[in-house]
Amino acid sequence: MDTQDYFSIAFYNVENLFDAEHTDFTLDEDFTPDGKLEWNKEKYQFKLHRIAETIAGIGLNETNQPPVLIGLAEVENDKVLLDLLSQKELAPFNYDFVHYESPDERGVDVAFLYRKDFFELIYSDVYPLLIYEQGQARDYTRDILLICGKLFGEKIYVIINHWPSRSNGKSYTENKRISGAKKVKEIMNQVYEETKDAKVIVMGDFNDSPKNHSIIQLVNQNNLINPMLDMQKSGLGSLIHLGKWHLFDQIMFNKNVLNSDQSTFVSAHIFSPDFLIEKNGRGKGGPFRTYNGSRYVGGYSDHYPVYAIFKKK
Repeated sequence: MDTQDYFSIAFYNVENLFDAEHTDFTLDEDFTPDGKLEWNKEKYQFKLHRIAETIAGIGLNETNQPPVLIGLAEVENDKVLLDLLSQKELAPFNYDFVHYESPDERGVDVAFLYRKDFFELIYSDVYPLLIYEQGQARDYTRDILLICGKLFGEKIYVIINHWPSRSNGKSYTENKRISGAKKVKEIMNQVYEETKDAKVIVMGDFNDSPKNHSIIQLVNQNNLINPMLDMQKSGLGSLIHLGKWHLFDQIMFNKNVLNSDQSTFVSAHIFSPDFLIEKNGRGKGGPFRTYNGSRYVGGYSDHYPVYAIFKKK
């Protein structure tokens, strides 16, 4: 196919992209030279290279270029994003980013990368996910990021998520992710008040797969299309845990995206080339991650990126 007419958007949980310096009021001590993971500048620089290498390859076969828009999860701060975009694999593509510090206890946030040649940022905003434990103490987690801009001259909205994890068990934590689905509905209602026929893309690491209740609720209540559902039915996943594949990383969109004057949706994919696959040990066959437990193995991330291909009209 003629790749010049195609472009991609992507989402990638980059697994603990920390610099090697401690930040006050965050639980990042493990990712310092004196921490239990012995994280240092050399490991940090190598991780930056590997993440940049991955991003530069997403959708390359279909579009002959890296993604025009990318949602990220598990980035620590502006510094790591500036360092990432300065890598030789990404520097030629004129990326910029949007990032806000969130109240997450570990200090990891979501972020948005965009190629300024194709996307014009109009505004951005963040929405806290207010979740309280049984004892009424707040569970501080990642904010949800809203982006509004013009992609190839057409106004779109992108909502980037990293919902609460399954720590302490899937069932015990399910309500936290249902709260995430409710918050996205609130954001989308606000978007529609602003732009009646808004084109909305929802992406993220939802810590639930397409068949889980929170995602079903998200899709049904907002009339979203989730192209990742068929992937899960086929047994595919973006991460592996205890030998089981999960598809927590997803990109979905409303029907207005399909009615775009500028582009049409073609397909969705999990980016899992050979270099991203662990060849050895207990994680063999899954994503080649940075750490196996507390043992440094020097990989990329414990998640594969996901991406969607569009064709310009």
